Amino acid sequence: MNNARRPRPVPWANKFRAPEIRMPYMLLKPPRLEFGDTVGIAAPASPPGDPGVIDRSVAALERLGFRARLAPHVRRRRGFLAGSDRERAGDLMQLFRDPKVKAIICLRGGYGAGRLLPLLDYAAIRSHPKIFVGYSDITALHCALLARAGLVSFHGPTMNSDLVKEDLPEFTLRSLLRTVMEPTAPGGIKQGYGGHTVSVLRGGQAEGRLVGGNLSLLCSLVGTPFLPDFRKRILFLEDLAEPPYRFDRMLTHLLNAGLLPRVAGVAVGLNRHCHDPKARKAKEYRQTLEDVLRDRLLPLKVPVVAGLPFGHVRLNATLPVGVPARLDGDAGDLSLLAPAVR
Repeated sequence: MNNARRPRPVPWANKFRAPEIRMPYMLLKPPRLEFGDTVGIAAPASPPGDPGVIDRSVAALERLGFRARLAPHVRRRRGFLAGSDRERAGDLMQLFRDPKVKAIICLRGGYGAGRLLPLLDYAAIRSHPKIFVGYSDITALHCALLARAGLVSFHGPTMNSDLVKEDLPEFTLRSLLRTVMEPTAPGGIKQGYGGHTVSVLRGGQAEGRLVGGNLSLLCSLVGTPFLPDFRKRILFLEDLAEPPYRFDRMLTHLLNAGLLPRVAGVAVGLNRHCHDPKARKAKEYRQTLEDVLRDRLLPLKVPVVAGLPFGHVRLNATLPVGVPARLDGDAGDLSLLAPAVR
């Protein structure tokens, strides 16, 4: 008989254990938003640098024709987080369960959304589906909502970075409202876009459900139960202030994890400040971001379109995660083929 003492359980281990919920078979679309509806404002990641943004967010939603409801702990600050994990996760669950709230828009991204993923009740979220909007660090929540609740969510503008701005571009606002208010297929995301940023790295057409978001956050979810399936999907990705070698490292990580070879196509957004500041003065050869994209993505032999209007930019199209899409490497556009709301 072995009298060795059994190791004592770690008291906090269960806190980080993912809930045992299978991915629902049917994709779930939230009810559409209508003028006069109540929109919740939550801060699931970092707090705003200027606390006055919170009150300006309420005013901005009211100007657009909606009622605003602040999450209970939206004004909290805990270092680089907008409150404790329990407070932020509780705020999201309260807004999802509130029958008067028809949509939730994140105050900002920053950091910290990934800490909430094991704390959310995905069965309750699926029972109370509603529009959820944000980008950047909010990518972690988009992925989890799709992988664990089968819910379509919206990679789009936040209050702090976009909707409170007096010079909010009409392109960004129209894309958001068209996608969350109209139960029709939104079509091409370049509608009304006057920029000349799009480049086709590999032509052809591909269709599949849309998955993706911020590249750094996607990499952070590899090996967790919160990353959606990449098989036959249209992957969209963007990032901010990542020099080319870091882009290469992250794309290589997705390649080594066996994820990129599964996709049907890759749509790349506008990546601000992702150049190499030392490239001009360096004696050795330095790769550009386009060099990295070609090197890492073209061997996939799927359509690749770069410079599309989404990401950490003013002209930020809203992309419904989970909805069928077509990446057109001939026309240089990404089209949404089905309604994102019902």
